[in-house]
Amino acid sequence: MIDLRALEADPTPGYASQKARGEDPALIDQAIAADRKRREALSEFESARAEQKSVSKSVGKASPEERPAVLAKAKELAAHVKELEAEANKAAEEARAIAMRIDNIVSPEAPTGGEENFTDLEHVGERRDFAAEGFEPKDHLAVAEGLDAIDMKRGAKVSGSRFYYLKGIGARMELAFLTMAWDQAEAAGFVPMITPTMVSPQTMGGTGFLGAHADEIYHLEADDLYLTGTSEVALAGYHTDEILDLSNGPKRYTGWSTCYRREAGAAGRDTRGIIRVHQFNKVEMFSYCRIEDAAEEHKRLLGWEREMLGKMELPYRIIDTAAGDLGSSAARKFDCEAWLPSQERWMEVTSTSNCTQFQARRLGIRERIEQDGRQVTRPVATLNGTLATTRWLVALFENHQQADGSLYIPKAMRPYLGGRELIEPVNA
Repeated sequence: MIDLRALEADPTPGYASQKARGEDPALIDQAIAADRKRREALSEFESARAEQKSVSKSVGKASPEERPAVLAKAKELAAHVKELEAEANKAAEEARAIAMRIDNIVSPEAPTGGEENFTDLEHVGERRDFAAEGFEPKDHLAVAEGLDAIDMKRGAKVSGSRFYYLKGIGARMELAFLTMAWDQAEAAGFVPMITPTMVSPQTMGGTGFLGAHADEIYHLEADDLYLTGTSEVALAGYHTDEILDLSNGPKRYTGWSTCYRREAGAAGRDTRGIIRVHQFNKVEMFSYCRIEDAAEEHKRLLGWEREMLGKMELPYRIIDTAAGDLGSSAARKFDCEAWLPSQERWMEVTSTSNCTQFQARRLGIRERIEQDGRQVTRPVATLNGTLATTRWLVALFENHQQADGSLYIPKAMRPYLGGRELIEPVNA
């Protein structure tokens, strides 16, 4: 949720953000008006309640002759106060409902435009010239099936389309790089967490995932719980309604969880194999920090993602996502995209978002600071970043395949795979 007081003081950033996202700027005016109505209703209620208390106190001091009139007045005020309290609560609910519809204010540094208007920041690593090596690269599924590493047919038989079995070296490889990511995160000071994968509507909505893309989330109606599409949700909810001590720097957690997504709108080439599936595993970084430190923390998260991609020996690029392609909670987002030889295109493998105070404001996560000589509380900033996920297998299979069907194992992964340097094909 955005800061409505700041928005009322200067609505210009709100208008600009809504336009950049392709949303209605008029919602800003509606939110400001609703919040003003809320404050007026609250003020009227508090004023009437103060009068009621004053009259009630005077009952004991009234003479026997005056007492019936004073009691009647107190009773009348009590009923009026009850009405005003209901009106104030209703105004507060309406104001919050409107405010919850507004996405986070986009960073002025984010590129303008839609999905195709990102800024290409950097290319890292060399793309292999398969033609010079004398063979045409297979897609990841063909490579994986040759290694007996993925079984899509039986996954579909058991659970439906876009489900799969990782088996043999496929299962071992996923565990290898996820464990490597966790080791890296712990070495950098992150607290490892195995997180819940079902959360309440309050937690899911508080993180900003029940907006335009809510249809991509699995909802368990009987329990009124949501299956998470990232451990970011559970990690963000971890400190709900708490006051954090950030005097020694950010609080950092890394969550390992199974993730679930409907992928309702996905179609075409991404549906072959495991590029877009309904269930996968992921290691996610999450940070709570002071708002003044958020931009630098964002760069640190990107740096840790780069470190992991370097260990995987993958060619990739970094893009600054355009405002119209940001999730509702992100003010700015960097994506790392690995090269996909079989399709000659880039494929997202990690992303890191600066959510500023948006999630923390909705979830009631604050810190104490000194302001004008006194202690006050304010929302913290939250940030997240993917450190490894099942989709990395796609990039690994395609970029490290060999002409004979075998698979090269990156040096950093070898200790996690019993020292294996090369995986020989099973079904050549």
